Amino acid sequence: MKTEIMTLKVESDLKQAFKTIAERNHRPASQVIRELMRAYIATNREPNDLTIESMIKSERGEDIHCTKDFNDLCKQLGI
Repeated sequence: MKTEIMTLKVESDLKQAFKTIAERNHRPASQVIRELMRAYIATNREPNDLTIESMIKSERGEDIHCTKDFNDLCKQLGI
């Protein structure tokens, strides 16, 4: 996988606290930042993979569910 260098500005105290905690956990700061970036992308991507899959199934008329009322919905969802 090709890598690139990314330069960003952060407050000195934020940088130092981040580096201190990363070192305490025996993890390179760059690895932690990559994980944070991946998590940010995964949680903010719209629509997400599950939503896309559900939309495709709905368009095909698959996996469609009907409920009588709210209680029936909760029962079908197991909540």
